[in-house]
Amino acid sequence: MAKCYSDWPPIPPLHPSRRTPPQSHASPCAIRRQVASFVLHCSRSCASPLLEPTKNLPDEFPAVPAAAPVSPPLPDAALKLGISNKFIRGFCSDPQTEQLAFECYRRALLQPGFLPEKKTANALTVQLLRAKQWGSLELLVEDFRAYGVLPEKRTCARLVACCIRARQFGLADAVLGVLKAKKGAPAVMAFAAAMQAYNKLHMYRSTVLLYGQARVARLPLSTDGYRAAMAACAALGEPDMVASLFKLYRSQKWHPSEDSGEAYAIVCDAMGKAGRALDALRCLREMEADGLSPDAAIYSSVIGALADAREKAAAEDLYHEAWDSKMLGDPDMFLKLTVMHVEAGVVEETIEVAKDMRQIGLRVTDCILSTIINGFVKRRGLKPAIRAYDKLVFIGCEPGQVTYASVINVYCRLGRSDRAEAVFSEMIGRGFEKCVVAYGNMISMYGKIRRASEAMKLLAMMKQKGCEPNVLVYNSLLDMHGRLGNAKQAEKIWKEMARRKVRPDQISYTGIILANNRAGELHRCVELYQEFREAGGKVDKSMAGLMAGVFSKCSRFNELIELLKDMNATKLDRRLYMSVLRSLRDAGLEVHVKWLKSNFTFVEEKT
Repeated sequence: MAKCYSDWPPIPPLHPSRRTPPQSHASPCAIRRQVASFVLHCSRSCASPLLEPTKNLPDEFPAVPAAAPVSPPLPDAALKLGISNKFIRGFCSDPQTEQLAFECYRRALLQPGFLPEKKTANALTVQLLRAKQWGSLELLVEDFRAYGVLPEKRTCARLVACCIRARQFGLADAVLGVLKAKKGAPAVMAFAAAMQAYNKLHMYRSTVLLYGQARVARLPLSTDGYRAAMAACAALGEPDMVASLFKLYRSQKWHPSEDSGEAYAIVCDAMGKAGRALDALRCLREMEADGLSPDAAIYSSVIGALADAREKAAAEDLYHEAWDSKMLGDPDMFLKLTVMHVEAGVVEETIEVAKDMRQIGLRVTDCILSTIINGFVKRRGLKPAIRAYDKLVFIGCEPGQVTYASVINVYCRLGRSDRAEAVFSEMIGRGFEKCVVAYGNMISMYGKIRRASEAMKLLAMMKQKGCEPNVLVYNSLLDMHGRLGNAKQAEKIWKEMARRKVRPDQISYTGIILANNRAGELHRCVELYQEFREAGGKVDKSMAGLMAGVFSKCSRFNELIELLKDMNATKLDRRLYMSVLRSLRDAGLEVHVKWLKSNFTFVEEKT
């Protein structure tokens, strides 16, 4: 039921009476709140067919059509008071009343002749965005379409960007649809903001779709929009599309500026990542011809692309140019240069790259150091690699875990156990306690020099530090015990592998079979071999040599012949060939001797 007029609250005075004492003057904010309370109370209490069925009004209100809005009968006092655009904007500007602004605006739409103004739409949009009231914003956007009014262009751009950041993609599409129909500066700025927002979410295909919509609608793009579209195509690996967009970008009113430099950077990076290093270099030269100076990022991108393409001369020329301009500072670019020098065989240049990094105050990364050491090992040998390591340490480079592991491996291969132990201790002292490769190299070295106790101590230390041994570590231990003929220790290692669920490989089986063979456990050797074959393992020359001896000792010639048949396409070494031949002759199997001679050949071992 509607309340009678006598039940309405009194209308607060808009202007304080002169008779009112000064201390009782109400502030404008208080007056505005009282008026808002009165208007909303009146509109809620009137007998309206739209509002009567429910006692509690929802927070969101249905959209009001623009053409001939049907307004419910309002009380005379409310009609006389009215709600103006200025009144609504006043609500938006006051933090204490801004939450009532949109409700007041929806009531105002019910007034005959009320039309929202641009400033009102702008104020409401800003307030609703601040409060993240997406449902109310949907209604407001429908009013934009219905009444043909839009906020300021910057507010439109902010609205679209905020919707995308909040994953309100449907609302963002609705706003763009309204703006696309109106065209003009708000649409141009909003489309650019939307594409930039999608790029930040790595939704590059959505950016490309927006670009297509703008082209279909014949909506001109801003420079920000072009750069966003170029960046999206570059991220999608479409260098040709990037080049086409860049031509369109330059066909606009072209004034070389900082923004133009950003566009050039996108093109250079896209061409470089696509493997078109020379095109990236040409783009850089065009940039210089336009009077723009490349920054450090562009230099790094193009130099890295040239290094990846192994364009050594061009990469070095541009590197020296950037060095003179003091535009170098990207460690990734230095890594690519290092790899290029290694692949080109001029590993001495890698030391100069490290010196340049130290000179400009950059830390030579562990990846670069290990690349240099491994490059020297590959191109110059073990001893030159150690000399290179000493030079790098001398100029102030700090090795990391990977570099330490590489150097330990070099010393182990040189047989310098004392130096390997010293470097390993230094590595542990610097906190690199969980390098499986370094532990594996040290254990392998101890195995080769028959220091089994040291190897087992290192294994215990490894597990104590929380570093889980892998199959390579266990293979080194099995090989060591196999060479020593220590079948018991080898079996312990084998059981530990099973307990830790480390799957053995071909080398593992070869090691455990070797240990049991030397200990005379021939039946165990056959058992392990059958297990290996049942698991789908393929026999190589090492295992074939072992099992040929085992089968010969056990007089299991049928299995020996089957083993040889499996290796029919493999050339045997002289030692294995002669061993099998003698075994067959001793057993009096002349038929099999002839078969062996006719089907197998042997190669001389290299000395």
